[in-house]
Order: sequence, then structure tokens, then C-alpha cells
Amino acid sequence: MHGNTTYKAKSESNFLEVGQHIWERCDTARALLKRGCPFDHLEDPRGSTVLLRNRKITFHPKEQRHKRWHRQVTQLQPQSVLLHLRPGEPQSFEVKFKRVEDYPIDLYYLMDLSFSMEDDLMNVKKLGADLMEEMKNITSDFRMGFGAFVDKTVMPYISTAKDMLRNPCKRTEPWPCTPPFTFHHILSLTTNGSLFTELVGGQRISGNLDSPEGGLDALMQATMCEEQIGWRNVTRLLVFSTDAGFHIAGDGKLGGIVLPNDGKCHLQKNVYTRGNSQDYPSVAHIAETLRQKSVQTIFAVTEEVAHLYEGLRSIFPKCEVGMLSNNSHNILQIIVEAYNALTSEVVMENSKLPPGYRISYTSHCKDHGPRHGEQGRRCSSISVGDEVSFNVSITAPLCVAASQRPYRFIIKPQGYSEEVEVLLSPICECSCQKDRVPHSPSCSHGNGTLECGACRCKEGRVGTFCECEQEESGTAVDSHLCRRDNASEVCSGHGECVCGRCVCQKSSKKPNHVYYGEFCECSDFSCDQYQGLQCGGRGRCVCGECLCLPAFRGQACECPLSLESCLAQDGQICGGRGDCHCGTCICHDKRFQGPTCELCPSCPSICNLHRECISCRAFSVGLSPNECEMKCAHLNLTLVGQTGVLATVPSSPGLRRCLEVDSESCVVHFLVRTGEKGDFFYVALERECPPGPNVILITAVLSGSVVVLGVALLLLWKLLTSIHDRREFARFQRELEQRRWNRKDNPIYKSAITTVVNPKYKEN
Repeated sequence: MHGNTTYKAKSESNFLEVGQHIWERCDTARALLKRGCPFDHLEDPRGSTVLLRNRKITFHPKEQRHKRWHRQVTQLQPQSVLLHLRPGEPQSFEVKFKRVEDYPIDLYYLMDLSFSMEDDLMNVKKLGADLMEEMKNITSDFRMGFGAFVDKTVMPYISTAKDMLRNPCKRTEPWPCTPPFTFHHILSLTTNGSLFTELVGGQRISGNLDSPEGGLDALMQATMCEEQIGWRNVTRLLVFSTDAGFHIAGDGKLGGIVLPNDGKCHLQKNVYTRGNSQDYPSVAHIAETLRQKSVQTIFAVTEEVAHLYEGLRSIFPKCEVGMLSNNSHNILQIIVEAYNALTSEVVMENSKLPPGYRISYTSHCKDHGPRHGEQGRRCSSISVGDEVSFNVSITAPLCVAASQRPYRFIIKPQGYSEEVEVLLSPICECSCQKDRVPHSPSCSHGNGTLECGACRCKEGRVGTFCECEQEESGTAVDSHLCRRDNASEVCSGHGECVCGRCVCQKSSKKPNHVYYGEFCECSDFSCDQYQGLQCGGRGRCVCGECLCLPAFRGQACECPLSLESCLAQDGQICGGRGDCHCGTCICHDKRFQGPTCELCPSCPSICNLHRECISCRAFSVGLSPNECEMKCAHLNLTLVGQTGVLATVPSSPGLRRCLEVDSESCVVHFLVRTGEKGDFFYVALERECPPGPNVILITAVLSGSVVVLGVALLLLWKLLTSIHDRREFARFQRELEQRRWNRKDNPIYKSAITTVVNPKYKEN
């Protein structure tokens, strides 16, 4: 069913070729029509979208809520959709969302009552009446409740000494602290602001030992205990107020608590009873619970721990973080601003799809065009009364087994209780299967069921019409009926013998290539190729031979019958130098080449060939007069005044523009016009000769160069001699300084007295 169409007929013998398998009746509609299938016999089921519940979005909820039959406010449309999905074919539907005016709100205030929050409690006691008054500007249907938390009442979270359990703050003035607790539900959701002020005013602060609190325990219970809290299917806001961090799953091991949190409600007489027996919930567990219960969280926390709760924004479905002042005097402002931020953005989400199904969103918001991908799930900056839409597209995978019941999943905007129920019904059967005929006479006297024009045989029967017993099929008696001759293979090696008839197979390398014929001897993919295409793309392969289009011939339809590709620019076939064969020129002279034999790399050009004659006839240079008369007298020569005249002659197929250099290095311009009566030459009398040398300038330059060179050599000689003299003079001065003698002594004087000592003389 994936992208293909089934052929429906009473018998496949009207459509299939001999040897073709039953599955070959399934193909694209175009291919089946091309193969001769009647249009009214095509079975081509398409997907569809059915709106089961499509209640319109509420337009004036404030006025309508006074009427008994209009109490339910609708922001999401439709409410239930049934999709009939053909595998691989996407089905789309539109989901509309409108932020209606005066939509009901439930707000539950969850507060940390550890000792560090004592000054905050005083401001929260005043919150009831102020918040009720402020929320009247947003909705006339507002309810609020209150709960408190501290931590698990075991070591090391609190001190278990008796006096500390009674009064964890160790004080009596102005009043003692209340005993520690995990979570207390104090006030269910109510419209009575005075009751909120009264009950909250009676609360006292408590205390614990460590800095992180048991806030996640309280958050889980406040979310799951819908009946005790009083949650309605309206906008659910949970304000979480604290000045500390939170314990997470695994921290309970410090107190000997290893049992995981089960995520269920355990409130008895408004007290959480499993705080000392179950571990803290994980952040992911809390996020999933908030998503399921459509609760939007507002964290009102102090600056010291704000970074911890900012990290939860990417995990929790709908979440805002407000910076709480030291005594919580700005809590009202935080709640109002966070509510506006939460409701100004819509993010669509869906529950888990069945395996293989794909879903995509395209958003149509008021401030920009269509967006796809992850951005297609969201719209921002939505005000009251704005309507946005999302196009949802779902694609089913290939059918594995037909399902009796449709698959169900949910699409909903994050933080809202309204949802769209989507039922998925894959189309895995053709409608003609409903008209099956059991024990049909067409299937060998009732040995099978006729279904969509083909026989579905009973167990033990085989064959196209269930005409054979399975045990007898394929025996040696039948196999000789499936051979072309005694030397050939059964069904040519491309099929199997069933009931004495060949049932052909697909190609093992290319499944879309099939064999057919009485003995599976034919295929439509074994013809000759040309330019990488079977039959050159100019014909159809039928049983190994190319059936060419009328304009082509050849084994691979490689030869066009038209001579158009062989026509040269002058209109002659192959330029008069060859013959046209299969659309290609075969040149007579091997020196010529090209598509129309117009190229001759080794031949001199017509310009170069007549260069000497043009020079001698027009300018009397090059050849001698006698040689010029003998070789060049036959030229039809016309002389024109200037080169510009030749440029004005329009181009034509037989015209050649020439630019040649004569023996005097002058450039000669001329035209050659080739015609039936011969070649005609038009020569410009104006040549472009290079100017002669400037003798005076050359002489001056040479003389100046010699003078400059001589002066430079003299200066160099003078420089070298000066350097040498300076060095010699400096050496002479150094030697003079080294000679130092006394001016009183004659350096060549020798004394006349000689002293001799007797070596044997000894003094007494």
C-alpha cells in the first residue's frame, strides 16, 4: 500500500502477461494505466480527516457563563479528530487556540515555612485580599488555596531530640515554632479571600537543620492530590515560595530512605504521610507530573537561589521565576507578571506516538509568517482575544499488521487542561477486500477465495487459480513443462515451476526489474545501452530487444534518421567533406575532423594561405614581381581605402576576416568572401607598421649611461681608498701609543763596568 495502487479485476488473466506474478498488479496509478489497466478497475484508497468533535471557540465567555448551557469555556478547537492514514501519505488538520477573555484561574500558594522565611510569612498573610482584588482585573472566576512545607522529619534534615521536635527554634517569644513537617495542605481552592487571610494568619514558622528543603515532596503532592486541593480543568497556577534550594531523588539515603517516590497522592487529614518512607521525587518526575496535570509553576525565590530555579525552566513544561525580596513584599507583583508571561506564549505538545509515526507542526502566529520544526510548535506575545493556529501533519509507517482499533494520542497546549484527541486509523487493506468471495468457482471450483481479482488459495493448494496440490507441484512430471527444451533450465533460471507453469521472479540485483514470458525468458532490462541509457532513452525494451521511436534505428536506437546533426554552417552535409552515418559525420580526408568535418588543425588557414599574394599584389613587398605575377595573378582583389571600411561589412556564412603580418612586420587587414564563382579578396591599403627606432634617444641614453657608470666607478674607487687610508692611519696611531720609554735614558747606552763573582768564594 506504500505509494502503490492495486489493480482490481475479476481475473488477473485480463491484465498480467504470461509468467507474471500476482504482485505485479500493484504499482503506481500512472504505471498501471500505461500497462493497460482500465481506470475504473484501479483500487487507490486515499487518506482522510474526520472531525468527531468540533465545538467552536468561546467568543464572549463572561456573558455566556451566566447561562447554564454555556458554562464550559472553549479555547481549543477541534476536540477530537479521526485520521485515516495511508502509509507514507501525510494527513493534516488545523488546531486553533484563542486566549479568551475572563478565563477561570485556580492558584495554589505553596510556601516554605522554615525559620528563615519568618519575615516573609507576615506579608503572605496579607496576600489574600490583595491578590483577589488584583485578579479581578484578569478574571471574575478566581480561586486560591494554601499549603506549606519544611522537610522530612528524620535526621539529618531535622533534629530528632524531643524538645527540638516540639520547638525546633528553641524560643518562646513572641511564640514558639510549630513542630517540623514535610507538607501540610492548609486551604483548598476557594473564592473566599478572607478565609485565606484567616487560615494563613494562624500559621507559625517551623525549622530544620540543613539548607535545602523538601519542596519537591510538597510540589508532587500539591499536583497529584487534585480532589483535596480542588483543582478544576481551568488554568492551574502553583506559586512556589522559598529562600533555599531543594532536595532531589537520592538525597533520602542520608536519612535511611531508599524507597523511590511513587508519584501518588498520600494526604490523610491534609498531612503528607509518606514523607519519611519514600525518597524525594526527581526533577524529571516532577516535570512529567506537571505536564500531565497541566499545572504551571511560578517560583518566587530569593536572589541567592534564583540560579537553581532558573535551571528548571528548561525542564518544567510551563515555568516562570520571579526574584523575591527579603520579606516577600513584592510577591503580588511577581504573581501577576509571571501569569502574564505564562499565558502570553502557547507551546503545543503531544503524547507518545505509536512506533514509526511522524508528526510535524507549522505555526501561524499574529506577528510573523509560518514557522516549521520546533518553532512550529509555539506562538509568543499572545494577548487576550488573539487567535493562533497550528497545522499538524501526521504520517503513518508501512503496515505490519492491520489494527482493529485506532491508535489514540493527545495534542494539547502546555499548561492548559484542554486537549485534542487524535485517533489514528491506518489504511492497510483495499476496499475490494470487503467484497471477497469465499470458495469462488473462479478459484478451481472453490479451492480458494477470490479477493480483489486474485485467488487466495486454501491450505495445501497452489497455483494462480489454486489448480494444483502443493505436494504434486514442482515434481519432475511438471518441470518438463517449464523448459523451452531439454537443454535449458527450468523457467530459464528466472522463476519456479508451479502446476506446470512458470511463475517468474524479480532480478536479485534490481528488484524493480522483472522477468516474464512462458518460460521467463523475457526481460525489459537486458537491451543494449547507448550513452548509459537502455535503448539510448529513445525506445522501449521489450523481451530483450529495443523498439525504437520512429525517428531512430539501431540495436540501441543510437542512429537518428534525421541528417540535421550533420549539416554544416554552409548547409552542406558534413561541409561537403564526408558522409553522414547514424547522425555522425565520417570525413573523407583524415586531416578534417569535428561534428561536420569543419576542423583541420594541420591545414593552413585561408588567411595564411594567401598572405604572400596579398602583400605582393597590394603593397609590392615579399615576393619578387615575377613570382607575384606567376603565383598571384588569379586572385580577385579589390583595394579599399582604410581599415574601418572593412569593419562595416556585415558578417555572413561565407565571409572570413583576416589579420596577417607581412615580411616588413606590418599588419595587413583583408576580407575573404567565398562563393560559387571563387574567392574574392578585399584589402585595406592602410597597413599598421611598427615605428622605427629613435637614434637620438638611443645615443643619448647610451652616452648618459657610460658617463653615469664612469662617475659611479670613480666615486666607488675614492670611497675604497679613503677607507683604506683611514684604517692605516688609525693603526699607526695605536703603535705610537704603545711605545713608552724614559726620556732620561739612552736606549742604546751600555755600561763599561763588568762585575765578576768567584764561585768558590765563601763569606765567613
